[in-house]
Amino acid sequence: MDQPPPGETEFPPQDYVQVPTTRDERTWAMLSHILPLPAVWLVGIGHILVPLINWWVKREESAFIEDQAKEALNFQISVTIYEIVAGLLAWFCVGFIVMGVVGVFWIVFAILAAMKANGGVAYRYPLIIRLVR
Repeated sequence: MDQPPPGETEFPPQDYVQVPTTRDERTWAMLSHILPLPAVWLVGIGHILVPLINWWVKREESAFIEDQAKEALNFQISVTIYEIVAGLLAWFCVGFIVMGVVGVFWIVFAILAAMKANGGVAYRYPLIIRLVR
């Protein structure tokens, strides 16, 4: 496995690793995780647009913001897919339970990721499909 040259760090880091960041970087990374929660109610796909726009605008400024915005985007896309599948399963009554579980999963992990990103930790969501690399 190739190692980065001395003095350079590999990005993205391993799960839950503290990385050197500025307050501004941590704030933008946190917003990528937390703003999709209210944005889903404002615009139907707002929960996907928020991290996508953040990634698009801030990707050149900071590797940390880019990484966390992509992680948030992948999470939002994954949750959307899970909710669509749960909606289809609702025809068999089990989907209503799955929809509730996915909803709780979405809220809890978005808040947890926002707190970790605000602390400068490169957070990795469990159980997501990483479509954006």
